[in-house]
Amino acid sequence: MMPAALSRRAEELAAGRAAFVTATVVRAQRPTSVTAGSVALVLGDGTIEGFVGGTCAEQSVRAYALQAMQSGEAMLLRILPDAADGDGSDGVSEDGAMTVQNPCLSGGAIEVFLEPVLPAPRVLVVGDTPIAGAVRRLGAELGLDVVRVEDGALEPASDDLALVVAAHGRDELHTLRRGLESGLPYVGLVASPKRGAGVLAELRADGVGEALLELIDVPAGLDLGARTPAEIALSILARIVAVRRGRAFTGQADGRRADGRAGGQTPTAPALVPVPATPPASLAVDPICGMTVAALESTPSVVHDDETVYFCCEGCRAKFQAQHGHAVGAE
Repeated sequence: MMPAALSRRAEELAAGRAAFVTATVVRAQRPTSVTAGSVALVLGDGTIEGFVGGTCAEQSVRAYALQAMQSGEAMLLRILPDAADGDGSDGVSEDGAMTVQNPCLSGGAIEVFLEPVLPAPRVLVVGDTPIAGAVRRLGAELGLDVVRVEDGALEPASDDLALVVAAHGRDELHTLRRGLESGLPYVGLVASPKRGAGVLAELRADGVGEALLELIDVPAGLDLGARTPAEIALSILARIVAVRRGRAFTGQADGRRADGRAGGQTPTAPALVPVPATPPASLAVDPICGMTVAALESTPSVVHDDETVYFCCEGCRAKFQAQHGHAVGAE
């Protein structure tokens, strides 16, 4: 059971929309310094709050917790003193579990369940129209944090997913420009093709470049033949889900451009292209003991032959420095 203080800390992190991983020891074979039920929180910068083992075990927990945070998928981490079928450099992965070698352990084994806790992606909705209301209702069912934004009060955050403007002409220019300049992955305007073309023309006259204008989805949503507010909201959220799941919107290329120019695809083809997934947290291998560690500023390291070498602990770093003639304490 998570200690009360750590539980309060987890609540604070969640309330602040900070990503973290709950690391729970589910099995500890003696001799180890932890017991089953020990819990820690791993923050996005690699900080560990709580206790799930000694220095070397913590390095493995930190490294793979950061990977779980990137993927959003839970993982069972098996930390063994002599992992089979592996050299300890990358670990052995199987069906949601990762087995790694930890030569620092004194003979026991630890199994840690890593569960990422990620903030729901925020979707900002401007407008008090039936379509805006439908986007808010349906978006919540999709695991999105749909936020109603009052006119003129748009303040996008760096990790916001989308902006949907369904205000029917009220403060649209300022809102759209703010969303584009903030670099939101998706910006959609609910408007007819004729009115949408007029909005784009006004933004163009106001100095917004073509590259940014191309990013506005107008009329917002996939061309599903939607008519009711709920159907239109569904078509918009389909776009947003595609962006969330690793496909990037490329602008009005689906044959229904608001400015009247021909698109490059048929009207039913979504203007989406695959984009690479966010790269996992960088890992490195301790050249002394073979442990996999997170390549973070806080991880013991030394610069050798113009490359940064990372270690599980100060002891391994000292051995490396002695072997290669580095001054002790050199970074």
